[in-house]
Amino acid sequence: VVAALAADHRVDQDGLVAAFARRHDPARGYGRGTDWLLEQIRDGGDWRDLSVGMFKGHGSWGNGAAMRVAPLGAWYAGDAEQATHQAEISAYPTHQHREAVVGAMAVAAAAALAADPAGPPTGGTLLDTVVELVPRSAVEAGLRRARDMLDYRDAGTVAAVLGCGRRATAHDTVPFCLWSAARGLDDYEAAFWRTAQAGGDIDTTCAIVGGVLASAGTPPPPEWAERTEPLPAWLGEALGA
Repeated sequence: VVAALAADHRVDQDGLVAAFARRHDPARGYGRGTDWLLEQIRDGGDWRDLSVGMFKGHGSWGNGAAMRVAPLGAWYAGDAEQATHQAEISAYPTHQHREAVVGAMAVAAAAALAADPAGPPTGGTLLDTVVELVPRSAVEAGLRRARDMLDYRDAGTVAAVLGCGRRATAHDTVPFCLWSAARGLDDYEAAFWRTAQAGGDIDTTCAIVGGVLASAGTPPPPEWAERTEPLPAWLGEALGA
């Protein structure tokens, strides 16, 4: 996603999905639907027909588009409206269902707000603004509940109401993630463990929360960063590094 933005300064759907297919590595453990879709695109299929035809013509409502989109929000730091618009465009090549698209929009908006050069908003303001920016949907209803539960401390209790990705759907994932991020944008480690302890789709929920906090300029503990996999060389080339 970041490489596509660096190349075109916006989301070009054809270029983005071609890059997804070209760099797709099944060993990474993607979902079956994603593996199938990207294999079909790599073999010459048109994403417009393939994506909309998934799941009996409803399109995927999974959480993958939301999982990958926080860097896009950071790219549009301080411009949450544009981040929301570009996130919507970025979701469609792989996730055509309304809930998946709105989930991506919500995460991108949160990351853009967190990355505001003037400083990140309070947790309540962040959630209120995201709710205003996304259309009516199950994701939006979950975000409203997340705002109401912002003073809850126990992640398990909140996850029991909002979900935490156990069903791998956007509306079962994004509200909890943004609740967790909004609980503390200045403490990466605390947010990470708060998110993980609820269980569910932990790699996705922690990716979303970590992306929002990183957008706010909140770094992970140094020893965590030292253990991460190096970024691929092609990304550095795309960014001119």
